[in-house]
Amino acid sequence: MRAGRVLRRFGVAVAVLAVVVVFAGVALMLWAPSAGNAIAIARAQDRQHKVAFPGPPVPVKFSDALIATEDHRFSYEPGIDPFAIGRVLLGRLTGHGDQGGATLYQQLAKLLYTPYRSGVLVELEQVALAVKLKYSYPGSEILRMYSDVVYFGHGFWGLQAASCGYFGTEPSGLSWPQAAVLAGLVQAPSAYDPLRYPALARLREQHVVARLVATGVLNTREAAIVLATPMRQLVANAGGCRAG
Repeated sequence: MRAGRVLRRFGVAVAVLAVVVVFAGVALMLWAPSAGNAIAIARAQDRQHKVAFPGPPVPVKFSDALIATEDHRFSYEPGIDPFAIGRVLLGRLTGHGDQGGATLYQQLAKLLYTPYRSGVLVELEQVALAVKLKYSYPGSEILRMYSDVVYFGHGFWGLQAASCGYFGTEPSGLSWPQAAVLAGLVQAPSAYDPLRYPALARLREQHVVARLVATGVLNTREAAIVLATPMRQLVANAGGCRAG
């Protein structure tokens, strides 16, 4: 009898918690602004940085490298990664700091809507906006907006400028090593700048390639071929794309 009462109380507690979570989620979505103007904001930011919008289509090599490194559940998550959020909360509760976990949708929400703001309320806003972005735009459009507005370091805003500036090639001509370097830059563009800090850029490239192997995009033999190209060779044509 006592065990039955405990189980019933536990069940009631779980049900109450579930209702609270649902209502909190609905309130959060109603409180956060609409994501329907994301394209307009991206266009305005690119105009401010003097780059064309929209930029060229995002090449598969770059999108694969970016997703493998930043958000490997991109195609099926609801805009947020519950596993990553749980890991972050656990890290904060145990005093181990932020363990990362922002999806590409959350990162885009931050880039577009809260670029100069921080705090718990701002993070909640980013979560709500990430969900809205997920269900307002196809994945290809999310990747394109992200690639158009993200900073790649060395004064390069957007994939077009970064591809031409670092490698002298249009995004469509990126090799796997070059795509891996660019995908690794978005986390810390100044720290991994391949022109200023080639050794650190190389370490980051190795991490990206390892993620490509872990997610099944590349096999170990292909990864070894990617990493066989020295950094100085990758950036040998740095300085911009040449006409014609």
